[in-house]
Amino acid sequence: MFQKLLEEDGATTAEYVIITLAAVGFAGLLLSILRSDEVRQMLLDLIRSAISSPPAN
Repeated sequence: MFQKLLEEDGATTAEYVIITLAAVGFAGLLLSILRSDEVRQMLLDLIRSAISSPPAN
């Protein structure tokens, strides 16, 4: 029974599952932040100012 506890079969798969769940959670959080009106307006203002300003010499 102790030998069965030391085996690492499936450990890599479990690690991939945990990383995938963390990535999905982070993507959901980022999506909810980017959908807010304040953040959307800040990003649009930043893009507009970058497009309209002349390049620095």
